[in-house]
Amino acid sequence: MATFDEQHRQRDHQVRFDWGPVGAEAIGPADIAVVVDVLSFTTTLTVAVERGVEVFPFRWRDERAEAYAREHDAVLAVQRQDAAPGRPSLSPASLSQADGVRRLVLPSPNGSTISTLLADGGATVVGASLRNRTAVAEWLAPRCAEGASVAFIASGERWPDGTLRTAVEDLWGAGAVLAALYRTGCDDVSPEAAMARDAFRAADLPGVLHACAGGRELIAKGYVEDVVVAAEMDGSSVVPLLRGRSFGAAGDRLTDPC
Repeated sequence: MATFDEQHRQRDHQVRFDWGPVGAEAIGPADIAVVVDVLSFTTTLTVAVERGVEVFPFRWRDERAEAYAREHDAVLAVQRQDAAPGRPSLSPASLSQADGVRRLVLPSPNGSTISTLLADGGATVVGASLRNRTAVAEWLAPRCAEGASVAFIASGERWPDGTLRTAVEDLWGAGAVLAALYRTGCDDVSPEAAMARDAFRAADLPGVLHACAGGRELIAKGYVEDVVVAAEMDGSSVVPLLRGRSFGAAGDRLTDPC
């Protein structure tokens, strides 16, 4: 485990912000962690949960994921290019058309991995995106009023060498929730969190999501519909909450089959 200076934990403020798995470790522990991966883990997560699908985040996409899916009587999400009816992928557009899926193992090197790490550290984990930003803020507001600390983690992406690539869409996604949360009176935010909030306010969303590097990358690969779904500002009222091993809608009770 890495050692971090106390100043990097932002504990002088109730609401905090950082990037990626290392940032999640540095900023912790917090009572509540809000994971943001707009293109595409947390956007796909909102689509799944609003369709009643129980989602199991998983760190690896290999034979371990296959075994994990069998263990939980779940469908394993495939690569985007392999998506087919009954075989959803990390693509939110493909999942919106998937019928008959009750449980889904969703591997992701970014949002899924960070969610698992934060949960293992004892935080209550929720998934946020542009689609459900107001719903998440409304869920957070009474908990903030009771004094809960909140850490926003922008997942980012990966460069070919495995290092973190900061992704502006995740900055906007976190800022979108922060802007809505700020209006509820939860205003004890770190400078880092305030920066994310102000970046969202300055962005010409949702249209600019198509023009950023992450959006352009998906569009070039033929997945423009994924960007369209991710850009649906406040298109969902669901709050994905990680209980035990799986995400479900806050307020629902899920039963782990194992």
